[in-house]
Amino acid sequence: MALATFDLAAFEAAHGAARAQAAADLDAICRDSGFLILEGHGVPEAVIDGIWQAAHAFFAQPADQKARVAPPHPGAPYGWIGPLKEALAASKGVETPPDLKESFNGGPLAVPDQVHADALAFCYQPTPFPNLEGFRPAWAAYYTAMEDLAARIMRAFAAALGLPEDRFNVAVKDPISALRALHYPATAAVADADQQRAGAHTDYGTLTILLPQADRGGLQVQQGGDWVDVTAPEGTFVINIGDLMARWTSDAWVSTLHRVVAKPHQPARKSLAFFHQPGWEVEVAPLDGSDTYPPVLSGPYLMGKFQSTGT
Repeated sequence: MALATFDLAAFEAAHGAARAQAAADLDAICRDSGFLILEGHGVPEAVIDGIWQAAHAFFAQPADQKARVAPPHPGAPYGWIGPLKEALAASKGVETPPDLKESFNGGPLAVPDQVHADALAFCYQPTPFPNLEGFRPAWAAYYTAMEDLAARIMRAFAAALGLPEDRFNVAVKDPISALRALHYPATAAVADADQQRAGAHTDYGTLTILLPQADRGGLQVQQGGDWVDVTAPEGTFVINIGDLMARWTSDAWVSTLHRVVAKPHQPARKSLAFFHQPGWEVEVAPLDGSDTYPPVLSGPYLMGKFQSTGT
């Protein structure tokens, strides 16, 4: 599947009719597939190289070393989540075997001055970083770059919706976003029916910034009832709409079902996913004033979705 491409730097540099046309093109993509290839992102190559090195080093450790940074209690969101601990399809109410993956997860790098108690107990829990040289600064540099990039994309989204470009600034001022490094081990054979590397799901927040390993496939998007392979050129990101953005737009923009498929004899695969999420107490309700969806609060909505996927 050849995803449509959007050049963020070109949009930001454009004026007048050219900027309006770029915004209209982005709107059409979000209405059609909800997935796009992002060029012109401006994330330094050194930052990307650093996070890849950190991810490779972390997952190369034996399980007992990784377990030292496992979540401190069931339901805690950050740290190492080992193999067969999640089933993402459960977030859509579908029962499947656990996913064939492991991950390291981290949350916001700073805590705002005033924080709801539930937010402090969930999304602002400290990330248990591993004791690996260079890991924490590489993680922080990439997380910061993703926060900045997500804010730029949200301004482009506002323009695409015909809104003032600062429309979402307040909503994403203190985002409760998460960064996830993922490792999908090599497969010998798929042991269980319906077992995937990552089960069919939609993402929960506003948008996801995905950096897949350039030479490894597996990501599939559902289109017209079929599963279609997605690839991304090196040096780009895959962006997709999340459920909260779909709710904000009354489903004018689509949060599309996707998965990482498991097939026999696949090589190992890694990816980095940044899940952008509005502030804990931000109310998300349809922008058109309709009753397509009841209002939800960003934080409790995220917490409920996350807790539904544990095994």
